[in-house]
Amino acid sequence: MLSRQSLVRAAAPSRTLAGPGTARNMATLREIELRLKSVRNIEKITKSMKMIASTKLAKAQRAMQAGKEYGLANAEVFKHSDSDKPAPNKLFIVVSSDKGLCGGIHSSLSKTTRKAIANAPDSLIDAKDPVDPESPVMVIGDKSKAQLSRAVPKNLQLTFNQIGRDIPTFADAAGVADLIIKSGVKYDSIVLVYNKFVSAISYEAATVVVKGEEALKESEGFRAYEMEDDFTKDLAEFSLANAIFAALTEGHACEQSARRNAMDNASKNATDMIGRLQMQYNRGRQAAITNELVDIITGMLFPRTLSTAVFLTFDFRC
Repeated sequence: MLSRQSLVRAAAPSRTLAGPGTARNMATLREIELRLKSVRNIEKITKSMKMIASTKLAKAQRAMQAGKEYGLANAEVFKHSDSDKPAPNKLFIVVSSDKGLCGGIHSSLSKTTRKAIANAPDSLIDAKDPVDPESPVMVIGDKSKAQLSRAVPKNLQLTFNQIGRDIPTFADAAGVADLIIKSGVKYDSIVLVYNKFVSAISYEAATVVVKGEEALKESEGFRAYEMEDDFTKDLAEFSLANAIFAALTEGHACEQSARRNAMDNASKNATDMIGRLQMQYNRGRQAAITNELVDIITGMLFPRTLSTAVFLTFDFRC
C-alpha cells in the first residue's frame, strides 16, 4: 500500500506542473508574434518612404542646380563690395523645414546657430567679426524652431512654416524676404544658416553672409559710382531673396537625401530585428512542442506505472 502511494505521488507532479509552463510559453509566443507583425508593418512603411524620398531627391537636385545660380550671382556682387566697418549685430536666418524622419539634419543647424551666437572657437563665423549674444534669430521651419526656442528663446524674433513643402520656389523666398524686411528688426548684416549639399549621402551645415543696405552703401565698390537712393535698398532686398531661395533649394535636396538614408537604415534595422524575433519565436515554439510531447508521453506512461504498482502490492500481500 505504501509503495503504491509513493508511486502516485512521484508521478503526479509531472502532470500538474506542466500546465502553467505551457501556458506561459504560449503567452510569450503570442507576444513575439504580435511584435513580429508590428516590425514587419514598420519595415513596409520605411521601405515605401525610402522609395518616395529617392524619387523626390532627383527633382530636388535639379531644382538645387537652378537655385545655385542665384547664390552665385549674390557672391559675385558681394565680392566687389567689401566693407571695413564691423557688423556685430547680425540677423541669423535658419533655413530648416517642417518635416522630420530625416536624421540629424535639423539639429545640426540649431547647433551651428548656438555656437555662432556664443562665439564658440569652432563656430563657422569668423573670429575677427564677433557676434553680439543678443543678435536676433529667425527660423524657417518648425523643427529647428522647437529646438532654438529652448536654447535661445530671447533671440527668437520671427518664425515661418509651410515654406517649400514640395519644391521651393522663388515666390516663397521673396515672400519670406519681404516679411523679414517689414518686421522692423535692426541688423547690420544677415547670416543664413543652411545645409550644404555635399553628395547624395552626406551634407554639412554652412553659413553665407548677406550684406544689408548700409553695408552696400559704404562699400568701396558702390561708392565709386553715382546711384539713386533706392538702388542699394532694392539690391539688398533682391540679394536677400536670392540667398534665401538658394538656401531653400539646397536644404530641400539635403532633406530628401537624409530622409532616404534614414529610411534605408531603418529598413535594415527592421530586417535584422525580424530575423532575431523569428529565431526567438521558432525556439519558443520548439520548446512548447517539446513540452507538450513530454506531457503526452508522461500521461501515457502513468497508467502503466500505476497498474504495475497495484500488481506488485497485490502479489506482495499474497
